[in-house]
Amino acid sequence: MVIHAFNAAESLQELVQRMEPELREQCTECDVTLVNDGQRNALLVGIRAAEQDLIITMDDDLQHPPEEISTLIAALIVQKAKGAETARRIDAFRILRRVLREGFTNFSGPLVSIDGLLTWFTNRFGWVHVAHEAQKRGESNYTFNRLDAHALKLVTGFSTLPLQIASWIGFSTLIFGFLAMAYALVRNLIEGAAPAGFPFLVSSITFFSGAQLMALGIIGEYLARAHFRIMDRPAFVVR
Repeated sequence: MVIHAFNAAESLQELVQRMEPELREQCTECDVTLVNDGQRNALLVGIRAAEQDLIITMDDDLQHPPEEISTLIAALIVQKAKGAETARRIDAFRILRRVLREGFTNFSGPLVSIDGLLTWFTNRFGWVHVAHEAQKRGESNYTFNRLDAHALKLVTGFSTLPLQIASWIGFSTLIFGFLAMAYALVRNLIEGAAPAGFPFLVSSITFFSGAQLMALGIIGEYLARAHFRIMDRPAFVVR
């Protein structure tokens, strides 16, 4: 068990009391790691320190009921469907095999996302319905700004999709501008007149804007490869 605790003096005692019978029932040997930090980096520290084959992460505010630990363990065995439906149900209450951390053993980036790091090693994700309770004590640390920053971190820190989208938009704009400019030139060539100013100007601007955007996307792809290399993303992991 890996739990990142922050201002949790009021909830930790109840959390441990409810968690203890569940762990005694589910495993013969287990460890509970409490990291005194509310950042997601704390989960990474706890996962790296875990010694058991299965690792469960959860919050300290009792919104993740300890009684649902058995549900997660059973779901890991079944390994349900993956994909977009799973992505919509990502939560800090998760279970994973210890071998998965080998994919990010040498990770040294300043921005940590456990969900993003797990994708370095596997695409076999599943989900299961578990109960979520209202926070009983204190206030949630998950403010809108923090959640927004986390989403931006996932998009920009662990994916090249925005760069690929920029490249494709640039390529499409380039083709459209080229066709529009060719149409203006051919039409005026047939009519024997000089190219009309406005249509030719608009098509030229569109063409060169698309070329610039596509070039920026290509440059971004190279920078993304350097970015992943700096984070020590492994080329392969042997199970």
